[in-house]
Amino acid sequence: MAAKIKKGDKVVILAGRDKGRSGEVIQVMPKEERALVRGVNIVKRHQRQTQSQEGGIISKEAPVHLSNIAIADPKDGKPTRVGFEVLEDGSKVRVAKRSGEKIDG
Repeated sequence: MAAKIKKGDKVVILAGRDKGRSGEVIQVMPKEERALVRGVNIVKRHQRQTQSQEGGIISKEAPVHLSNIAIADPKDGKPTRVGFEVLEDGSKVRVAKRSGEKIDG
């Protein structure tokens, strides 16, 4: 299946404690069906001190399931589903179902 969410996309969280918040996708993990979103689903982790990094409690993003995030519409920033369109030159682009705007390129 074609990737509906890619690294660098602006997304909106649909469920969970961060519902309604938005951020940029840092990393997508297709095998686990999860994505890391900047500034969303922050958890605290204990980190042991290493030669390059000091120890203590650090905050970092935890992965969010792909079913709980949706692309933000380029027009108004609200969540939208993603469709695909083939252009005249044969290239395939992602399209926002809400407004019909092209998401990439």
